[in-house]
Amino acid sequence: MRRTKIICTIGPASASRIPEMVEAGMDIARINFSHGTEEDHIQAFAGVKSASESAGRPIGLLADLPGPKVRLGEILGGETDLEPGSTFDLLPSGQAGNEKGVPTDHPSLAEDLMPGDRILLADGAAELRVLSCDYAVRTEVVTGGTIRSRAGVNIPSHRLSLPALDSKDRMDLKTSIELGADFVAQSFVRRAEDVQELRALIGDKPIRIVVKIETGMAVEEADHILNEADAIMLARGDLGAEIPFEEIPVIQKNLLRRATGSGIAGVVATQMLESMINAPRPTRAEASDVANAVLDGADAILLSAETAIGKYPVEAVRAAARICSAAESKGGEFVWERRQPAPASEAQAIAQAAAMLTHRDPSISAIACFTPSGRTAELLSTVRPRVPIYAFSPSLGTLRRLTIRRGVFPVPCEEPNDTDSMIQTMDRVLGEGSLLDPGAVVLMVASSPVGLAPTNLLKIHRIDQVEGRK
Repeated sequence: MRRTKIICTIGPASASRIPEMVEAGMDIARINFSHGTEEDHIQAFAGVKSASESAGRPIGLLADLPGPKVRLGEILGGETDLEPGSTFDLLPSGQAGNEKGVPTDHPSLAEDLMPGDRILLADGAAELRVLSCDYAVRTEVVTGGTIRSRAGVNIPSHRLSLPALDSKDRMDLKTSIELGADFVAQSFVRRAEDVQELRALIGDKPIRIVVKIETGMAVEEADHILNEADAIMLARGDLGAEIPFEEIPVIQKNLLRRATGSGIAGVVATQMLESMINAPRPTRAEASDVANAVLDGADAILLSAETAIGKYPVEAVRAAARICSAAESKGGEFVWERRQPAPASEAQAIAQAAAMLTHRDPSISAIACFTPSGRTAELLSTVRPRVPIYAFSPSLGTLRRLTIRRGVFPVPCEEPNDTDSMIQTMDRVLGEGSLLDPGAVVLMVASSPVGLAPTNLLKIHRIDQVEGRK
């Protein structure tokens, strides 16, 4: 069973193929509010919910807010090629641009830049050097390439004067909540206060915040940001615009480990299977990249353009699933530090004990937990047990929010009356659903009395050997 989760961006190439992507292995659908219309987003949410119901398994919904991102405006013909040595203007406004210059959506861009600054377009497809900042930002093309309408414009984040959340972000957040998002990705976070601002807007709604690490400031402020986030996403394309590319792999390993140690999920994104935008198979280097993300301990990987605009969106999901499974089975399962910090609660102590038992006792086949809020399953995922975690919950929202957690397999169930009926329910579903063979040893984790206590129960149980089971 594949434990690393796959997040897929829904776009023109995949909007009509969502059921196929679910079948291929998609765990979470990402709806990118930087692109598309409100109607596109409504249809994407509806399509994912329908496919999830048909497949009989929860599929998470991730709304990705644009954040303080500068983007190019429209380009005549949709794209243009920039030649090295040529001049290129970033304009404060105007009609569709061309190879000479393109407007941006940040009218005050010239005030945020200085001559000599480096600018990357479209995750590094082209590199510019600022020559002057007057009405327009005049640049020299250092590295040429093809750029498209609405491509990102990366400038040093400490210079950017845009707020963490603008009016569009607030409107998109409202839409996301109304449509039933389980996760909200916050773009271009620079400090912990940015996350706190979003948390205040979400209020008491049980939506998880995925902080995108894509600025140099976010890396510097990572310790504080980790304390505010529910998950982090290494958005390596934009991050590479501010940090030398040779440093990104080490930052990835470091932040994923720190995220796991902080009890939050870690996602790796950008150009995972980039060649599959136009090819039916990934390159060997891309396969290694995905596998290394798994071995680094990522909870999930994200496919962006591969499934949004690529020619082979379903094949990309299948390829990602195959690589993740192979890395897990043949590369050695990632194990969090065996020397865990002292548990801060009964629930953490139970989770650590369960993980320790799975590593010491090869007869244990799985962990089953009953978790109305999802917190127990999140704790168990963080300590990285050797076996799969079956998370039982009567709440569909909880089950969908667990789709980002490595090794967690959400299982719907009815609300049990007491501890005995809870154990009977988990036993029956695991046995009758062919998830585990009769007699298999499973660790059961829950609270007792049900609904009236924190996680405080750890039981070694054999499937199909429970009193009252028929």
